[in-house]
Amino acid sequence: MEIIVSKRLQSIGAYAFAEVDKEVEKLRAMGVTPIDFGVGDPTVPTPEIIRKATQEGITKRKSSGYPSYIGTAEFRQTIAQWTKKRFGVTLDPSTEISSTIGSKEGIFNFHEGFIDPGDYVIIPTPGYPPYTRGTLFAEGTPYYVPLLKENNFLMDLKSIPEEVCKRAKILWLNYPNSPTGAVAPLSYLKEAVEFGKRHNIIVASDEAYSEIYFNEPPHSILEVAKEGVIVFNSLSKRSAMTCYRIGWVAGDKKIVDVFKKVKTNIDSGTPTFIQDGAIAALSDETHVGEMRADYKLKRDLLVTAFKKINLPDCTPEATIYLWQKVPQGMSSVEFAKKLLSPDIAIVTTPGGWISDKTESGINPGEGYVRFALVPGIEDTKKAAKRIEEQLSKII
Repeated sequence: MEIIVSKRLQSIGAYAFAEVDKEVEKLRAMGVTPIDFGVGDPTVPTPEIIRKATQEGITKRKSSGYPSYIGTAEFRQTIAQWTKKRFGVTLDPSTEISSTIGSKEGIFNFHEGFIDPGDYVIIPTPGYPPYTRGTLFAEGTPYYVPLLKENNFLMDLKSIPEEVCKRAKILWLNYPNSPTGAVAPLSYLKEAVEFGKRHNIIVASDEAYSEIYFNEPPHSILEVAKEGVIVFNSLSKRSAMTCYRIGWVAGDKKIVDVFKKVKTNIDSGTPTFIQDGAIAALSDETHVGEMRADYKLKRDLLVTAFKKINLPDCTPEATIYLWQKVPQGMSSVEFAKKLLSPDIAIVTTPGGWISDKTESGINPGEGYVRFALVPGIEDTKKAAKRIEEQLSKII
Protein backbone atom coordinates (compact mmCIF):
# COMPACT_ATOMS: atom_id res chain seq x y z
CA MET A 1 0.00 0.00 0.00
CA GLU A 2 1.32 3.44 -0.90
CA ILE A 3 1.21 5.87 2.01
CA ILE A 4 0.77 9.44 0.77
CA VAL A 5 1.65 12.24 3.12
CA SER A 6 -0.59 15.31 3.04
CA LYS A 7 0.67 18.44 1.35
CA ARG A 8 0.31 20.27 4.67
CA LEU A 9 2.74 17.92 6.39
CA GLN A 10 5.10 17.87 3.43
CA SER A 11 5.26 21.67 3.55
CA ILE A 12 6.99 21.77 6.92
CA GLY A 13 10.42 20.59 7.97
CA ALA A 14 11.41 18.72 11.08
CA TYR A 15 10.54 20.34 14.38
CA ALA A 16 13.78 22.12 15.29
CA PHE A 17 13.95 20.86 18.86
CA ALA A 18 13.73 17.25 17.68
CA GLU A 19 17.01 17.91 15.81
CA VAL A 20 18.55 19.13 19.06
CA ASP A 21 17.58 15.85 20.73
CA LYS A 22 19.47 13.93 18.02
CA GLU A 23 22.67 15.83 18.77
CA VAL A 24 22.30 15.13 22.49
CA GLU A 25 22.00 11.41 21.80
CA LYS A 26 25.22 11.46 19.75
CA LEU A 27 27.14 12.82 22.73
CA ARG A 28 25.58 10.29 25.08
CA ALA A 29 26.51 7.48 22.71
CA MET A 30 30.13 8.62 23.13
CA GLY A 31 29.80 8.28 26.90
CA VAL A 32 29.67 12.05 27.41
CA THR A 33 26.95 13.60 29.55
CA PRO A 34 26.19 16.98 27.99
CA ILE A 35 24.94 20.09 29.74
CA ASP A 36 21.77 20.69 27.80
CA PHE A 37 20.81 24.31 27.10
CA GLY A 38 18.98 23.24 23.95
CA VAL A 39 15.29 22.91 24.71
CA GLY A 40 13.45 25.38 26.96
CA ASP A 41 12.09 22.83 29.43
CA PRO A 42 12.69 23.80 33.09
CA THR A 43 14.44 21.11 35.13
CA VAL A 44 13.58 22.52 38.57
CA PRO A 45 10.79 20.74 40.44
CA THR A 46 7.31 22.16 40.11
CA PRO A 47 6.75 24.08 43.40
CA GLU A 48 5.31 22.09 46.27
CA ILE A 49 2.27 24.34 46.65
CA ILE A 50 1.24 23.39 43.09
CA ARG A 51 1.99 19.68 43.46
CA LYS A 52 0.02 19.53 46.70
CA ALA A 53 -3.03 21.27 45.20
CA THR A 54 -2.92 18.91 42.22
CA GLN A 55 -2.68 15.86 44.47
CA GLU A 56 -5.62 17.03 46.55
CA GLY A 57 -7.53 17.79 43.36
CA ILE A 58 -7.30 14.18 42.20
CA THR A 59 -9.28 13.08 45.24
CA LYS A 60 -11.56 16.09 45.19
CA ARG A 61 -12.41 15.47 41.52
CA LYS A 62 -12.63 11.67 41.68
CA SER A 63 -16.11 11.68 40.12
CA SER A 64 -15.91 14.90 38.14
CA GLY A 65 -16.33 13.54 34.61
CA TYR A 66 -15.00 15.27 31.51
CA PRO A 67 -13.35 18.66 32.15
CA SER A 68 -14.88 21.84 30.77
CA TYR A 69 -13.47 22.83 27.40
CA ILE A 70 -13.06 26.43 28.52
CA GLY A 71 -11.96 25.83 32.11
CA THR A 72 -13.75 25.76 35.44
CA ALA A 73 -15.41 28.95 36.60
CA GLU A 74 -12.98 29.04 39.54
CA PHE A 75 -9.94 28.80 37.26
CA ARG A 76 -11.19 31.54 34.93
CA GLN A 77 -12.05 33.74 37.92
CA THR A 78 -8.52 33.24 39.26
CA ILE A 79 -7.06 34.28 35.89
CA ALA A 80 -9.22 37.41 35.95
CA GLN A 81 -8.09 38.26 39.50
CA TRP A 82 -4.43 37.68 38.64
CA THR A 83 -4.70 39.80 35.47
CA LYS A 84 -6.30 42.65 37.42
CA LYS A 85 -3.61 42.54 40.08
CA ARG A 86 -0.69 42.14 37.66
CA PHE A 87 -1.72 44.42 34.78
CA GLY A 88 -4.64 46.46 36.11
CA VAL A 89 -6.90 44.99 33.40
CA THR A 90 -10.48 43.88 34.10
CA LEU A 91 -11.62 40.70 32.34
CA ASP A 92 -15.03 39.00 32.34
CA PRO A 93 -14.29 35.36 33.27
CA SER A 94 -17.42 34.11 31.51
CA THR A 95 -16.84 35.74 28.11
CA GLU A 96 -13.25 36.99 27.81
CA ILE A 97 -11.21 34.01 29.06
CA SER A 98 -10.80 30.38 27.99
CA SER A 99 -8.40 27.78 29.30
CA THR A 100 -5.99 26.05 26.92
CA ILE A 101 -3.93 22.87 26.97
CA GLY A 102 -0.78 24.93 27.32
CA SER A 103 0.18 27.58 24.77
CA LYS A 104 1.26 25.36 21.89
CA GLU A 105 -2.09 23.76 21.08
CA GLY A 106 -3.95 27.02 21.55
CA ILE A 107 -1.61 28.97 19.28
CA PHE A 108 -1.49 26.28 16.60
CA ASN A 109 -5.26 25.78 16.48
CA PHE A 110 -6.13 29.48 16.74
CA HIS A 111 -5.54 29.98 13.02
CA GLU A 112 -8.34 27.56 12.12
CA GLY A 113 -10.91 30.06 13.32
CA PHE A 114 -9.80 32.96 11.13
CA ILE A 115 -7.57 31.88 8.24
CA ASP A 116 -8.84 30.92 4.78
CA PRO A 117 -6.56 29.69 1.98
CA GLY A 118 -4.30 32.51 0.82
CA ASP A 119 -4.79 34.76 3.85
CA TYR A 120 -1.59 36.19 5.30
CA VAL A 121 -0.40 35.78 8.87
CA ILE A 122 2.32 38.22 9.92
CA ILE A 123 4.93 36.37 11.98
CA PRO A 124 8.16 37.41 13.74
CA THR A 125 11.31 35.53 12.80
CA PRO A 126 12.94 34.03 14.77
CA GLY A 127 9.77 32.90 16.45
CA TYR A 128 7.80 30.10 18.06
CA PRO A 129 7.26 27.38 15.41
CA PRO A 130 3.46 27.00 15.96
CA TYR A 131 2.90 30.50 14.54
CA THR A 132 4.08 29.15 11.20
CA ARG A 133 2.87 25.57 11.54
CA GLY A 134 -0.63 26.67 12.51
CA THR A 135 -0.72 29.08 9.57
CA LEU A 136 0.31 26.39 7.09
CA PHE A 137 -2.16 23.81 8.41
CA ALA A 138 -4.93 26.40 8.07
CA GLU A 139 -3.72 26.90 4.46
CA GLY A 140 -2.63 30.46 5.12
CA THR A 141 0.54 32.19 3.98
CA PRO A 142 3.22 33.26 6.48
CA TYR A 143 4.76 36.71 6.05
CA TYR A 144 7.92 36.97 8.11
CA VAL A 145 9.18 40.15 9.74
CA PRO A 146 12.78 39.87 11.00
CA LEU A 147 13.73 40.63 14.58
CA LEU A 148 16.94 42.63 14.31
CA LYS A 149 19.26 44.01 16.96
CA GLU A 150 19.24 47.44 15.29
CA ASN A 151 15.47 47.58 15.95
CA ASN A 152 15.88 46.33 19.54
CA PHE A 153 14.35 43.08 18.27
CA LEU A 154 10.98 44.78 17.77
CA MET A 155 9.03 43.97 14.59
CA ASP A 156 9.22 46.88 12.15
CA LEU A 157 5.52 47.19 11.38
CA LYS A 158 6.13 50.04 8.94
CA SER A 159 8.14 47.70 6.72
CA ILE A 160 5.15 45.45 5.98
CA PRO A 161 3.89 46.05 2.41
CA GLU A 162 0.38 47.41 1.98
CA GLU A 163 -0.62 44.43 -0.21
CA VAL A 164 0.28 42.10 2.67
CA CYS A 165 -1.68 44.19 5.17
CA LYS A 166 -4.76 44.04 2.95
CA ARG A 167 -4.72 40.22 2.96
CA ALA A 168 -3.50 39.66 6.51
CA LYS A 169 -5.85 38.37 9.22
CA ILE A 170 -3.48 37.89 12.19
CA LEU A 171 -0.39 39.68 13.49
CA TRP A 172 1.67 37.68 16.00
CA LEU A 173 3.61 39.46 18.73
CA ASN A 174 5.78 37.78 21.35
CA TYR A 175 7.08 40.01 24.14
CA PRO A 176 8.96 39.30 26.29
CA ASN A 177 10.48 37.69 23.24
CA SER A 178 11.69 34.17 22.71
CA PRO A 179 14.52 33.81 21.83
CA THR A 180 15.98 37.35 21.92
CA GLY A 181 14.91 38.26 25.47
CA ALA A 182 13.66 41.67 24.30
CA VAL A 183 10.82 43.48 26.08
CA ALA A 184 8.37 45.72 24.22
CA PRO A 185 7.70 49.18 25.68
CA LEU A 186 4.10 50.24 26.12
CA SER A 187 4.49 52.72 23.24
CA TYR A 188 5.29 49.86 20.87
CA LEU A 189 2.28 47.83 22.03
CA LYS A 190 0.12 50.90 21.34
CA GLU A 191 1.62 51.08 17.84
CA ALA A 192 0.77 47.42 17.25
CA VAL A 193 -2.85 47.90 18.37
CA GLU A 194 -3.21 50.91 16.06
CA PHE A 195 -1.69 48.88 13.21
CA GLY A 196 -4.25 46.13 13.80
CA LYS A 197 -7.16 48.54 13.89
CA ARG A 198 -6.02 50.39 10.78
CA HIS A 199 -5.78 47.21 8.72
CA ASN A 200 -8.51 45.13 10.41
CA ILE A 201 -5.95 42.57 11.60
CA ILE A 202 -6.27 40.62 14.85
CA VAL A 203 -3.30 41.25 17.14
CA ALA A 204 -2.40 37.96 18.83
CA SER A 205 0.07 38.49 21.66
CA ASP A 206 1.99 35.51 23.02
CA GLU A 207 2.89 36.52 26.58
CA ALA A 208 4.09 33.17 27.90
CA TYR A 209 7.23 34.79 29.34
CA SER A 210 5.54 37.77 30.97
CA GLU A 211 6.68 36.72 34.46
CA ILE A 212 10.32 35.87 33.75
CA TYR A 213 11.95 39.29 33.77
CA PHE A 214 14.99 40.91 35.38
CA ASN A 215 14.21 44.62 35.53
CA GLU A 216 10.79 46.29 35.39
CA PRO A 217 7.74 44.01 34.94
CA PRO A 218 6.78 43.84 31.24
CA HIS A 219 3.47 45.21 30.01
CA SER A 220 0.59 43.21 28.56
CA ILE A 221 -1.01 44.41 25.34
CA LEU A 222 -4.33 44.16 27.22
CA GLU A 223 -3.27 47.33 29.03
CA VAL A 224 -3.67 49.10 25.69
CA ALA A 225 -6.90 47.53 24.41
CA LYS A 226 -9.09 44.45 24.34
CA GLU A 227 -10.92 45.13 21.07
CA GLY A 228 -9.22 43.26 18.24
CA VAL A 229 -6.69 41.75 20.66
CA ILE A 230 -6.16 38.29 22.13
CA VAL A 231 -3.45 37.22 24.57
CA PHE A 232 -2.01 33.73 25.07
CA ASN A 233 -0.39 32.91 28.38
CA SER A 234 0.85 29.80 30.11
CA LEU A 235 2.10 28.48 33.43
CA SER A 236 4.82 26.36 31.82
CA LYS A 237 7.68 28.79 32.42
CA ARG A 238 6.24 31.00 35.17
CA SER A 239 5.63 28.06 37.49
CA ALA A 240 7.69 25.22 35.93
CA MET A 241 4.50 23.42 34.86
CA THR A 242 5.51 22.24 31.38
CA CYS A 243 4.28 18.71 32.11
CA TYR A 244 0.88 19.93 33.27
CA ARG A 245 -0.18 21.48 29.93
CA ILE A 246 -2.27 24.41 31.06
CA GLY A 247 -2.64 28.00 29.97
CA TRP A 248 -5.29 30.44 28.80
CA VAL A 249 -6.40 32.96 26.22
CA ALA A 250 -7.97 36.31 27.09
CA GLY A 251 -9.16 39.39 25.29
CA ASP A 252 -11.85 40.48 22.83
CA LYS A 253 -15.04 38.51 23.51
CA LYS A 254 -15.73 38.09 19.79
CA ILE A 255 -12.29 36.58 19.21
CA VAL A 256 -12.52 34.39 22.31
CA ASP A 257 -15.93 33.12 21.14
CA VAL A 258 -14.40 31.94 17.86
CA PHE A 259 -11.48 30.34 19.70
CA LYS A 260 -13.89 28.47 21.97
CA LYS A 261 -15.75 27.08 18.93
CA VAL A 262 -12.48 25.90 17.38
CA LYS A 263 -11.36 24.38 20.67
CA THR A 264 -14.54 22.41 21.29
CA ASN A 265 -14.20 20.83 17.84
CA ILE A 266 -10.48 20.01 17.99
CA ASP A 267 -9.32 19.23 21.52
CA SER A 268 -10.57 18.88 25.08
CA GLY A 269 -10.30 20.57 28.44
CA THR A 270 -7.30 20.37 30.75
CA PRO A 271 -7.98 17.87 33.57
CA THR A 272 -9.77 19.63 36.39
CA PHE A 273 -7.28 18.56 39.07
CA ILE A 274 -4.54 20.24 37.03
CA GLN A 275 -6.66 23.39 36.98
CA ASP A 276 -6.68 23.12 40.78
CA GLY A 277 -2.88 23.15 40.68
CA ALA A 278 -2.95 26.14 38.32
CA ILE A 279 -5.20 28.06 40.70
CA ALA A 280 -2.64 27.48 43.45
CA ALA A 281 0.13 28.62 41.11
CA LEU A 282 -1.58 31.88 40.20
CA SER A 283 -2.36 32.53 43.86
CA ASP A 284 1.31 32.48 44.87
CA GLU A 285 4.06 34.88 43.76
CA THR A 286 6.81 33.71 46.10
CA HIS A 287 7.90 30.80 43.91
CA VAL A 288 7.88 33.04 40.84
CA GLY A 289 10.24 35.51 42.48
CA GLU A 290 12.55 32.64 43.44
CA MET A 291 12.58 31.37 39.85
CA ARG A 292 13.38 34.83 38.51
CA ALA A 293 16.34 35.07 40.88
CA ASP A 294 17.52 31.60 39.81
CA TYR A 295 17.32 32.45 36.10
CA LYS A 296 19.11 35.77 36.68
CA LEU A 297 22.00 34.04 38.39
CA LYS A 298 22.36 31.56 35.53
CA ARG A 299 22.03 34.36 32.99
CA ASP A 300 24.80 36.34 34.62
CA LEU A 301 27.14 33.33 34.87
CA LEU A 302 26.96 32.65 31.13
CA VAL A 303 26.97 36.28 30.03
CA THR A 304 30.09 36.91 32.09
CA ALA A 305 31.82 33.85 30.61
CA PHE A 306 31.14 34.96 27.04
CA LYS A 307 32.28 38.51 27.74
CA LYS A 308 35.54 37.13 29.16
CA ILE A 309 36.30 35.46 25.81
CA ASN A 310 35.43 38.70 24.00
CA LEU A 311 32.04 37.77 22.56
CA PRO A 312 29.35 40.48 22.49
CA ASP A 313 27.26 41.16 25.58
CA CYS A 314 23.90 39.45 25.08
CA THR A 315 22.29 40.21 28.46
CA PRO A 316 18.53 39.73 28.00
CA GLU A 317 15.88 41.81 29.74
CA ALA A 318 13.57 38.82 30.20
CA THR A 319 12.74 35.17 29.36
CA ILE A 320 14.77 32.05 30.06
CA TYR A 321 17.00 32.48 27.00
CA LEU A 322 20.31 33.97 25.94
CA TRP A 323 20.54 35.01 22.28
CA GLN A 324 24.31 34.95 21.93
CA LYS A 325 26.05 36.44 18.91
CA VAL A 326 28.61 33.98 17.50
CA PRO A 327 32.23 34.84 16.66
CA GLN A 328 32.75 36.81 13.47
CA GLY A 329 33.19 34.63 10.39
CA MET A 330 31.47 31.62 11.96
CA SER A 331 27.94 30.34 11.26
CA SER A 332 25.51 29.54 14.04
CA VAL A 333 25.75 25.81 13.29
CA GLU A 334 29.55 25.91 13.27
CA PHE A 335 29.58 27.64 16.65
CA ALA A 336 27.05 25.19 18.06
CA LYS A 337 29.27 22.33 16.91
CA LYS A 338 32.24 23.89 18.69
CA LEU A 339 30.17 23.89 21.85
CA LEU A 340 29.32 20.23 21.25
CA SER A 341 32.95 19.13 21.25
CA PRO A 342 33.41 16.47 23.98
CA ASP A 343 35.62 18.65 26.21
CA ILE A 344 32.92 21.34 26.29
CA ALA A 345 29.76 19.24 25.80
CA ILE A 346 27.27 22.08 25.83
CA VAL A 347 24.07 21.70 23.82
CA THR A 348 22.52 24.82 22.30
CA THR A 349 20.13 25.64 19.47
CA PRO A 350 21.60 27.30 16.36
CA GLY A 351 19.64 30.47 15.60
CA GLY A 352 19.15 29.51 11.98
CA TRP A 353 17.17 26.45 13.05
CA ILE A 354 14.49 28.51 14.73
CA SER A 355 14.30 31.29 12.16
CA ASP A 356 12.60 31.51 8.79
CA LYS A 357 13.91 33.44 5.83
CA THR A 358 12.14 36.66 4.96
CA GLU A 359 11.07 37.57 1.44
CA SER A 360 14.33 39.44 1.04
CA GLY A 361 16.19 36.18 1.71
CA ILE A 362 17.73 36.97 5.09
CA ASN A 363 17.65 34.57 8.01
CA PRO A 364 17.83 36.84 11.08
CA GLY A 365 18.65 33.91 13.35
CA GLU A 366 21.86 33.21 11.49
CA GLY A 367 24.83 34.39 13.50
CA TYR A 368 23.24 33.56 16.87
CA VAL A 369 22.85 30.57 19.15
CA ARG A 370 20.17 30.21 21.76
CA PHE A 371 20.83 29.06 25.31
CA ALA A 372 17.82 27.95 27.35
CA LEU A 373 18.71 28.57 30.99
CA VAL A 374 17.22 25.32 32.24
CA PRO A 375 20.17 23.33 33.70
CA GLY A 376 20.76 23.74 37.42
CA ILE A 377 23.05 26.39 38.86
CA GLU A 378 25.94 23.98 39.46
CA ASP A 379 25.79 22.72 35.86
CA THR A 380 25.60 26.31 34.64
CA LYS A 381 28.75 27.12 36.64
CA LYS A 382 30.47 24.14 34.98
CA ALA A 383 29.33 25.33 31.58
CA ALA A 384 30.62 28.85 32.24
CA LYS A 385 33.99 27.45 33.28
CA ARG A 386 34.22 25.32 30.12
CA ILE A 387 33.36 28.34 27.98
CA GLU A 388 36.11 30.42 29.62
CA GLU A 389 38.77 27.69 29.66
CA GLN A 390 38.03 25.47 26.65
CA LEU A 391 35.95 27.41 24.13
CA SER A 392 38.43 30.28 24.15
CA LYS A 393 41.06 27.88 22.74
CA ILE A 394 39.11 26.87 19.64
CA ILE A 395 37.43 30.04 18.40
